[in-house]
Amino acid sequence: MRIIDRKILSQSVTLSTAATLADDEKLEVLCRLDQFRQWHALDEKRYCLVCGKLVSGRQIQVTGGTRGNGPLRLSCPTERCNSIPMDWVLPTNEILAQVEKLAEEEHKASALKPAAVTIGYGKTVYTDKSHEHFVSRLRRLAFHLKRHSKAVASRPCGP
Repeated sequence: MRIIDRKILSQSVTLSTAATLADDEKLEVLCRLDQFRQWHALDEKRYCLVCGKLVSGRQIQVTGGTRGNGPLRLSCPTERCNSIPMDWVLPTNEILAQVEKLAEEEHKASALKPAAVTIGYGKTVYTDKSHEHFVSRLRRLAFHLKRHSKAVASRPCGP
């Protein structure tokens, strides 16, 4: 952070940059580093339990390496999402249906929900319980999916 003319300027520091890999190299890295799911192609998708987005193998970021900051790592491409392979599940029809249902319920609740109120110390308070209800249901879904993904994780990677 620097101060110039009484203005605070914030600087962000990038700890490591995403590696640029050829398609076959990236698929090999996905297979090697994702111990929880098999990858057969870069176009396969996974559902991120942390940010709730569908991401493809092409979108997943590979960071680190010999010119980066240490060993190779996989991370979600969604901004401010810090998930790793254990947080990504296969988007089965059941999962997609649940996510769609939850999104629809949230949309309905947000249309009826009064605005959030920010009180002292920057804490946000909702005047109704629909937001908390949705969040608790989303947490239960994430817990269910994580349990389900551990059962699938024992399969070896490869064609």
